[in-house]
Amino acid sequence: FLKKQTSASVSCVNDMQEPYSFSCFFAFNAEHKLLYYKPAPSSYHSRLLSKRPKVAGTIMPDKLNKLAIRGIQFAGDLLAEDDPLCKNATDIYYRKFPVGLAIPGVVYTIRLEQLKMTNNILGMMEKLCWQREEIGIVNNADADSKTILA
Repeated sequence: FLKKQTSASVSCVNDMQEPYSFSCFFAFNAEHKLLYYKPAPSSYHSRLLSKRPKVAGTIMPDKLNKLAIRGIQFAGDLLAEDDPLCKNATDIYYRKFPVGLAIPGVVYTIRLEQLKMTNNILGMMEKLCWQREEIGIVNNADADSKTILA
């Protein structure tokens, strides 16, 4: 699901502890469970995230089907540009969005910590959850994790 989608809605918190949301195009790294996005260099949310790197967001299918509601809720952390996990961020992002090369800015990395996928095909509600822990990945839907990450 994540590899096939292109846009996310991401929320962070401002200096007054109020929520702030923005939309972005993203590329997904399934191996390390990372989202890559490229904001405008002077964006408000980039300034907010430099102070408080926690995020939450949603990802819906690029093409909605009202009889088959599917979507992701996620939580994660914005990584510092020099984090080793950010090493391939630009390559992966530009492979998916080559037009991004023409836009100034830096590709940022969100390390996913939690995912919840809602899958409602013709009224049959299913929720799949995934969570990262320091000792590894805990997944309460091992057989279906490929659905979320694919």
